[in-house]
Amino acid sequence: MPKTKTLRVGLIGYGYAGKTFHAPLINATPGLSLVAIASSRPADVLADWPDIVVKTEPDRLLAHPGLDLVVIAAPNDAHYPLARAAIAAGKHVVIDKPFTLNVREAEDLAVRAEQAGLLLSVFHNRRWDNDFIALSETLHSGVLGDVVEFTSRFDRYRPEVKARWREANIAGAGLWYDLGPHLIDQTLQLFGMPNAVTADLALRRSGALAVDDFHVILHYPKMRAILAASTLVSGGTPRFLVQGTEGAWSVNGLDAQETWLKAGLLPEHAAWGDDPRQAQHFQSQNDQISTKALPLPAGNYAAYYAGIRDALLGLGENPVTAAQARNVMRIIDLAIQSDAQGCRVMVL
Repeated sequence: MPKTKTLRVGLIGYGYAGKTFHAPLINATPGLSLVAIASSRPADVLADWPDIVVKTEPDRLLAHPGLDLVVIAAPNDAHYPLARAAIAAGKHVVIDKPFTLNVREAEDLAVRAEQAGLLLSVFHNRRWDNDFIALSETLHSGVLGDVVEFTSRFDRYRPEVKARWREANIAGAGLWYDLGPHLIDQTLQLFGMPNAVTADLALRRSGALAVDDFHVILHYPKMRAILAASTLVSGGTPRFLVQGTEGAWSVNGLDAQETWLKAGLLPEHAAWGDDPRQAQHFQSQNDQISTKALPLPAGNYAAYYAGIRDALLGLGENPVTAAQARNVMRIIDLAIQSDAQGCRVMVL
């Protein structure tokens, strides 16, 4: 593929993920051109993108001439069939998380893409959260010593069940498929695959039809990672909390990039990266605990699509490989198995 080529991108799905994340980030990436969107609500697309080609069916988008890359931001249960069709059509593919519904589907897509010589990637954008970037740098510095416990939470207070597919009784719905992939991917990036998984996946709210609360432990030889999320937490829990033999590190609140994107801001905006939150570094000497507040770096969701562009032009590596995303699905599956059986499940 010529290094000077502008890559033509088609987007399937214009719900929350397509509208908030994918369309603006693709459009803001030099070297990528968003030329077509497939949506069952074409009027919504044209209201935001009046000059774009709109298709009402995904197969019509796949037939659109000259597309290099297809981005799939449809509901979770459509990821596998749409990605399979895109690969069969000879397109490079990006899939919004979760990769698929299970590891079997993930492995099948990985094989198909490899056999076709096509890039296949999953949008695990929270690798570029500012707090995760700071945490990664802290762990790599060794200042905390050996990590003995890692806690990652993503809590919200949404006590009312809404009539939307993410909260319906359908495959791929619920918090474990929505927020679980973020927490799992970040943990695997930091610590690799665990030895075992113990999970409690629950429906806490009145009228809940899908998992709205989870508490999952990833067991490592000398540490444990606790991944949790709930729709019934109104405050008081850290986003990250790390306990090490030489100190601890924590941060509250959430990276603001999603909020900025919802407000129509893009990475080049002057306010991008202006996050007043601070991390806390705790150390103990002579039984006295000291605390140091640390600023957070700027988050950078734009790095994902810049990485996709560079990978397609032969200038860099796939920012999130199919193998990495497949491992996330392994943990998704094992947690569901652990919850159903009420026991710890080994990662084989």
